[in-house]
Formats: sequence, C-alpha cells, structure tokens
Amino acid sequence: MSVYKSVSPEKAISLVKSNHNVWVHSAGCTPSVLIKALVKRAPELTNVNIYQLHTEGDAPYAQPEVANSFIVNAFFIGSNCRQAVNEGRANYIPAFLSEVPVLLRREVIPIDVALVHISPPDKLGFCSLGISVEATLAGIEMAEIVIAQINPQMPRTHGDGIIHVSKIDHFVEVNEPIPQVIPKPSSYIENQIGQHCASLIDDRSTLQMGIGAIPNAVLKCLGNHKDLGVHTEMFSDGLLPLIESGVVTGKYKQKHPHAIVTGFIVGSKKLYDFVDDNPLVRVLDVEYVNKTNVIRQNPKVVSINSAIEIDLTGQVCADSIGTRLYSGVGGQMDFIRGASLSEGGKPIIALPSTTKTGESRLVGFLRQGAGVVTTRAHVHYVVTEYGVANLYGKPLKQRAKELIAIAHPQHREMLEKQAVERFNKVV
Repeated sequence: MSVYKSVSPEKAISLVKSNHNVWVHSAGCTPSVLIKALVKRAPELTNVNIYQLHTEGDAPYAQPEVANSFIVNAFFIGSNCRQAVNEGRANYIPAFLSEVPVLLRREVIPIDVALVHISPPDKLGFCSLGISVEATLAGIEMAEIVIAQINPQMPRTHGDGIIHVSKIDHFVEVNEPIPQVIPKPSSYIENQIGQHCASLIDDRSTLQMGIGAIPNAVLKCLGNHKDLGVHTEMFSDGLLPLIESGVVTGKYKQKHPHAIVTGFIVGSKKLYDFVDDNPLVRVLDVEYVNKTNVIRQNPKVVSINSAIEIDLTGQVCADSIGTRLYSGVGGQMDFIRGASLSEGGKPIIALPSTTKTGESRLVGFLRQGAGVVTTRAHVHYVVTEYGVANLYGKPLKQRAKELIAIAHPQHREMLEKQAVERFNKVV
C-alpha cells in the first residue's frame, strides 16, 4: 500500500532557494500550481535559473517584474517566453533535443530542483510522468530535490516515466484538466503539401511527425497505406484515425515492433484517453527516442519537419526569423539524420512557399542572423504546395533549379536572378 503525505504548494516551494537551478516539466505536464507558488516567492528569491523545453501556460516567471528573481533558460522558445528571450531577459540554449538529457546527466547543467506533474501512485507507490517524459526523467534523476503536483486527471502511461514516491520530496495534490491542443482544419495549401509528402511515403514506413496543420494533412492522405509504424518525439491527434483503422500496425519496425514510441504527447482529451494505461504506447526518454543510431534501425523512416526559410543551396533556418529568435533546434536534426541513414528512409522538410504576407520562404540568401538548424549536407527532400525538390546528391546549381521549381510562381524570376548572383553563372 502506497502512502504519501501532501503539503500546500507554498510549503513545497519553500525548498527552492536563491541561486538554485530549477527544471520545469514540459508541454502538457507543465506544473502550473507549483509555478504560481514559485512566482509568489519572487520578492525573497534572486538568481533562480529556470531550465525548460516548451511549457504550456503564460510562464509568469518570464515577466519583466520578476526578472531579478528568475532567469529563464529555454531549449525551445514557445510563445510564452519569446518576448522575454528577444528582449534579453531570458536565454535560448541551442541544443539537439536528444542531447538535453545528456547535458543534465553529465552535469554540464546541474539541477538542484525538479518541478514535475504526475499521476497518483498505484498500490505499490509508483507514479507516472504521464504524457511527457522527454528530458524530465533526467531532471528528476539529477535533482537534489523533486517536488511533484499529483493530478488524478494525468494519464498513466507506459515506458520510462515510472517513478516511485520515495524519489519525491514534496507532494502537492491538484485536480485540474490537462492542457489540450485541438487540431485545426488544414488549408488548401497545407492539403497540397500533405499530398506531395504522402506520395513519398511507402507501405511499412516508420513515421516521425510533429503537431500542426501540415503533419495532419499528411496523415489524412495515408488512409490506403499498410503497416505503418510510429517512432516520433511527439505524438498528436493526427495519428489516431490511422491507428483506429489499422493502417498503423508497427509490424515491421525493428525497435519496439507493434508499439508506438514517443517522447511526449500533445493533443486533445480523446488522445489523452487513448494513451491512458495503453501498453501499445511507450513514452520514453528523448535521449533514446531521438538517438540517431536508434532511429536508423527502423526501416523506411520518414521524418517530416518544418522550416522558416530555406536558401537556394538547401540551408534550413528553423529557429529564428533573421536575428529574432522564434523556436528551437528541437529534434529536427536528430530525425533528419536518422531517417537519411535508415534503409529506404526519407527526411523531408515541408513548408508553404510563402509567408502569410506573401514573402517567399525559399530565398537566395538567408536573412542576416538566421540560424542554420539543418545543414545543406543533411537535406534530402523539400516540399511545398508546388511539388517536391530532391536535393540529395545534387550540386548547388542543380539544387537551386529544384528549389526554384517549387517556389511560388510570383517569386521564381526573382530567385533565378538571385541564383545567378550567387553562383555567378546562368543557372
């Protein structure tokens, strides 16, 4: 019989001291009650370093009025801390997602306190990290102090995120819904991109997809495929229809056959209900999920990732708009490389040809200050609503031709001129 004693959020957070390094659980597991209690202590704290991936909610520790108390260090810049990063009140740490747990375990970034959001313990005292294991397991392993908010609405998942109550120093009981991200309908352009991406996917492929309209548009086009598998850093609603219809079987995967492997889950309550106590879903540490040598062992890995802009040589900017930091490196390179090394694998960068204001996202030159997340040596397929460019093994001038052919027609003449300027000859 498991026994634990809960305390108030204020009592639990009293263990956090000035100069502590604090890890915050990610995505739908963001421990909002503990965060609010922490921010209330701002007047008595200084130089508390917050380390995080993406979190849900408004991130009150990133607000200007508590800047002397908390320093945010983000491996991925969500909307709740984007302004703080670009105003210099918070820091961005570029790192492959697979290496974030490594940075913690090697104490390159030592962790004093981990704030986590978990399911209630079972009769033996074991809790689940629920819908988000990612790097938080490493944060718990390395922290001197672990503070958990326990929530009966947190799905109990199988995989690496099983921890015993004896590993937790303070418990705070909450009962609140898990943040949902509801899929939005895909636009005509996104559906066109989805169809082009789907044309590259063979039966028996292993999929890595993110969340959003383009991945969902791709998944909607796969209803006639057979025996697909899933090994992905993030699992979202778009996969559910393919699982329910029997398209996703995982039968031909080499790593965890038949099972769906992921690092974290983001989506609707329907998705959370599906993963709750479902042995077919394994939520694992991203040091493993995103490890290139693990990914490549599965057959026909198809990795679909997005970009902010791509230049005519194939350089992919995915974390900034010029000098303005926007998101993060994430797992793009982990899976691009893993897919390219997989037997029959296909790494894909998919994006609309233009921005919402009509600017071309295929460009002659990246903007000044743009960050190259995926190098031109790693890029194989680029997809827009106008088709597929295969850059693999192509010289720079041929790459430019391929990319110009899938640019928006209004921008192709401009890109051709930029190609001449860049390569100093007619392309």
